[in-house]
Amino acid sequence: MEGKGMARFTFVGGIHPYDGKDLSKDKPIRDLLPAGELVYPLSQHIGAPANAIVEKGDRVLVGQKIAESGGFVSAPVYASVSGTVKAIEPRRVVTGDMVMSVIVENDGKYMEAFHPPVKPLEQMSKEEILTAVREAGIVGMGGAGFPTHVKLSPKEPENIDYVIANCAECEPYLTSDYRRMLEEPEKLIGGLKCILRLFDHAQGILAVEDNKPDCIELLKRLTKNEKRISVKPLKTKYPQGAERQLIFATTGRMVNSTMLPADVGCVVNNVDTVVAVYRAVIEGRPLMERIVTVTGNAVSEPQNFRVRIGTSYRELAEAAGGFKEQPEKLICGGPMMGFAMFGLDVPTTKTSTALLAFTEDEVAGMEPGPCINCGRCVEVCPGRVIPSKLADYAEHFDEEAFLENHGMECCECGCCSFICPAKRPLTQEIKSMRKIQLAKKKKK
Repeated sequence: MEGKGMARFTFVGGIHPYDGKDLSKDKPIRDLLPAGELVYPLSQHIGAPANAIVEKGDRVLVGQKIAESGGFVSAPVYASVSGTVKAIEPRRVVTGDMVMSVIVENDGKYMEAFHPPVKPLEQMSKEEILTAVREAGIVGMGGAGFPTHVKLSPKEPENIDYVIANCAECEPYLTSDYRRMLEEPEKLIGGLKCILRLFDHAQGILAVEDNKPDCIELLKRLTKNEKRISVKPLKTKYPQGAERQLIFATTGRMVNSTMLPADVGCVVNNVDTVVAVYRAVIEGRPLMERIVTVTGNAVSEPQNFRVRIGTSYRELAEAAGGFKEQPEKLICGGPMMGFAMFGLDVPTTKTSTALLAFTEDEVAGMEPGPCINCGRCVEVCPGRVIPSKLADYAEHFDEEAFLENHGMECCECGCCSFICPAKRPLTQEIKSMRKIQLAKKKKK
């Protein structure tokens, strides 16, 4: 049983799936230079799509803006290679949707656009820091894709008490954040310092699961003289990195579905996002690349790659030695919250964390049975709702009962589906109903 002191470093509920991290955690980050054409979807974030500012036939350079923000909640897009714009047309993305995209034929020269020198951080105003983040096209790179400059512009910045760097990486198989922390900790700490300059009274927290003791030790050593930054080891448990659970574990503050983290004085950003802030503010570099883990039991040589955004997933798979045997299941992201993929001929985007390939599709082989009222889904639910009930309401389109029983508090983590002995697709049912409710709210 956890004592009161421990409750601040974890949350109630959660599961311990096989983590699969051994496949790729000891593989240093490798640079991957794309060979073929690059596809840049204009909607790689929550909010309004970006607007293309190049035309077919234009020559572009590395770091050149090819699409500008379509509004405040939007983000520009930059070329990650030099070459020629082949087309601006709809292309299929990982979710299966057709999204308007800029297609660039890579010339293999990687000629860079000129970026003016930046001021030292001490001389930058808060507005200049926010402008640098907005102009760099940074969005939440843990998968959500929320434009970062919006997150860093709460209504009352003076009420922000904590800036939390989400270093948990609780999804099984993913090791990109782990490698980033080990290999480039100075950029992570530097990015956190940039964000702390926006919030005068805030403390910075590096929140790391305790299955990464080497990262905890390294970050503690590098921040021992930093008065505003502390390292908090978290209990290893999925979904420890979910925003609400992370805030509760590190601060004891609670957030529900009607609130934003800023309402409880917190701002949360993923490791790669914080590093992207460092590169934008300190180096003057826009967001053009990210770390992607390629792993799974079907992958010949699991790896962590530094990938230029727009690179095809097929090139990622080939760079990892291809497949040992034909995979039955491909996933973009982690196995708990990622998307099942229909093929590899889709582009990586700002939110691409991983490519997983498995020899067996365990989910497809499951036969759902009737609920046996065992209560295991309730036990593991971090949102403290009753998933079996909510799934029933969703299945029967009983919207009123779904809302009355706090269906919107589900964070879609997948714990209930994972633990259910009857193999019911609980998360999927609840997720569908939540989507309907969120769409209705948006219309209103």
